[in-house]
Amino acid sequence: VFAKAINCVTAPTNEPCNECRNCRQITGGIAPDVVEIDAATHGGVDEARRLKEDIGYAPLECRYKVFIIDEAHMLSKAAFNALLKTLEEPPERAKFFFATTEPHKVLPTILSRCQRFDLGRLQAGQIIKKLTQIASDLNRSVESEAYHLIASFSEGSLRDAESLFDQILCFSEGVVTAEEIRTSLGLISQDLFFALDQAFSEAKCAFAFELVDILFSTGKDLSRFYEQLIEHVRFLSAARILDKKGLNLPENLANRYVESSRLYAPSQCLYLLEHLLKAESQLQKSACQRVALESILLHYIQSRHRVPVEVLVRRLTEMQQQLKEVQSGAGVAETGASAQIMPAPLVKTQQSVVKSTLPPEVPSTPSKKELTAVTTAMDSETLLRFTAIELEGTLKH
Repeated sequence: VFAKAINCVTAPTNEPCNECRNCRQITGGIAPDVVEIDAATHGGVDEARRLKEDIGYAPLECRYKVFIIDEAHMLSKAAFNALLKTLEEPPERAKFFFATTEPHKVLPTILSRCQRFDLGRLQAGQIIKKLTQIASDLNRSVESEAYHLIASFSEGSLRDAESLFDQILCFSEGVVTAEEIRTSLGLISQDLFFALDQAFSEAKCAFAFELVDILFSTGKDLSRFYEQLIEHVRFLSAARILDKKGLNLPENLANRYVESSRLYAPSQCLYLLEHLLKAESQLQKSACQRVALESILLHYIQSRHRVPVEVLVRRLTEMQQQLKEVQSGAGVAETGASAQIMPAPLVKTQQSVVKSTLPPEVPSTPSKKELTAVTTAMDSETLLRFTAIELEGTLKH
C-alpha cells in the first residue's frame, strides 16, 4: 500500500488511484521496482550482498525502488552488517521496509537507523464490519453469531478472517450459520459449555465423563476444546463483573452468558480460570489425554463446594471474637446466644467438645477456671477443623 502511495501517478498521496500502470503492477506483484524478500529462506549474507548491488540501479518505471523484507528478524548478523552502510546512507530513490513479529531480535544498530511503527491487532468489531460489507457486496446472508466466531478465530488478523470467510462462502449454500462455522473450524457447540455450567451448579460429577465421551465419539480435538473452555470461563467472569456490555457478543449469546454467570460466584470464576491455565500443561504432556481431561473437569465441578480463603478468614475472625467473649466471663448463656451466628457444623462440634470436656460432677453453671479449660479445648478443636478446611478446600458436614 505504501509502495503504491509513493509510486502512483498522483503521488505522494494517502489514497492511491489503483488504476494507473504502477498501481496495477504493484497490486499484481509484477512491478519490477518493488521487491519482496522472505528473510526466513533468504536471510544469508550472500542475499544481502546481491540486494546491495540491486539498490545501486535506478528505478525502471516507478519513482522509487521499494524493498520489503518480511520476517526481518531471521536475517543473519552478517547480513545485517552487510546492509548497515546502505541503511546509513541509502540512495535517494530507494526505500526499505522491514516487517517482523519479533522486533527484539533485530540488532540495535539496525533499529537505531530505522523508523519504527508498532502495528496492533484489529478489534473484533472492525473485522465484523469488513466481513459484513463483503457479504453485502456478494448478496450473501450470514448469521450475526457466525461473524463473531470468524472474528474470534482470526485473533485480530483481517487477512486470516477474509481467507476463512472466503472458504466458507465457497462451500456453503444459502444462509451461513454459526453451526456451519463451528463444523468448519472443528469447534465445540456452545450448548455443551452451558450444560457444564448447569452441572457445576448441581455438583453433577457424572457430567465430566459424559462430556469427554461426547468429545471422543465425535472426534473433536481436545486441545481445541480446552482453549474454548478457557475462553468460556473468561466470558463468564466478564459477564459476572461487567454484565453483557463488556462481552462484545451477539445479544442472544450475551444474555445466555449473563444468565449462566449467576451460577458462579466471582471468586469461583477467578479460581477456575487459574486452575484451567495451570492444568493446561498437564493436559498437553499427559500420555492419556482423556483421563487427564476427565480429572480436570471433575475438579472443575467439585470446586462448587470449595470455600474461598476470604470466607475462612472471616469465620476465623468471628470465632476468635466469640472465644474472647467466653474468656471475659460473659456467661454460658451469652456464649450460647452468640454461637448462633457460627456455622452449624462448628456449633455442633463445640457443643460436643463442651460435653466431653466437663466432668460429670460439674454443676449447671461452671466456674471461670472450668470455662477457661473448655475454651482452650474449643479453640484447639476449631483451629484443627479450619486447618482441615483450608487444606481440602471443602466443608465436610
